[in-house]
Amino acid sequence: MSDSTTTSRRSLVPRSVQLVVHQVRYEQLAFWLNRVGAIFTVVFSVLFLVMLGASAGQSRVSYLDNMKLITYYVPGFVAYGIMSACFTTLAINLVVRRETGQLKRLRLSPLPSRVLVVAIFVSTTIVALVQVVLLLLIGRFGYAVHFPVSWLSFALAVLVGVVSFSAMGVAISTVIPNQESAGPVTSIVFFVLLFLAGLWFPLSPHSALQKFSNYFPVLHFIRAVDAPFEFQPGVSPWAWHDLLIIALWGAAAVIVAVRKFKWAPRRS
Repeated sequence: MSDSTTTSRRSLVPRSVQLVVHQVRYEQLAFWLNRVGAIFTVVFSVLFLVMLGASAGQSRVSYLDNMKLITYYVPGFVAYGIMSACFTTLAINLVVRRETGQLKRLRLSPLPSRVLVVAIFVSTTIVALVQVVLLLLIGRFGYAVHFPVSWLSFALAVLVGVVSFSAMGVAISTVIPNQESAGPVTSIVFFVLLFLAGLWFPLSPHSALQKFSNYFPVLHFIRAVDAPFEFQPGVSPWAWHDLLIIALWGAAAVIVAVRKFKWAPRRS
């Protein structure tokens, strides 16, 4: 009786959804069993926050309304965790899979390509959300940084960031020639943009560095994640301007990814 009930329930779930769930499970197992990759992706964001939080102490930033430095770091590293999973790690994994022939073999397998793409995106989102939860909990219980005042605006910022930076991760993977250069290229681009965006130190509002950083999505994503944490009267938790710029970068990345993405190794 139980077997027939289980079979009938499975029949109610579309075959494509079952395939996605199965592939997401495989993607998650592959990610977490690669301990070095998982540590570099998840633990780095936590480690950076703990180290900077310990060094910041009770320091405040005068030109940011005397905000505590740790209050600046928590949303910043939430943004960092999402970008790390969706941009850097995703790009490196795609290049390695392409150059080792995994993508080509999967393309020729019975698994539909759209199922693989959706599963990779869902798995990447799960990894990003794990970091978000860990960083929020560390900020709240380790450094007494309040949770976002508006969870809805925070969720929207996370959603836009996950989708857009995943698209950017796929786009940059198309211009990386081989797996040996995947790590250096993505890491250099990512950490230079983080430096320009002021993740490690708050930028003065009218500095030349901040004006230059306005052209790139990293600064805008940090702002978009930070906005829901603002508890000042009259300050909106909805960073519409920053979300729009991130979305535009994501849309441009989608165009590049669709036109340039290859399933076969470039070496062939």
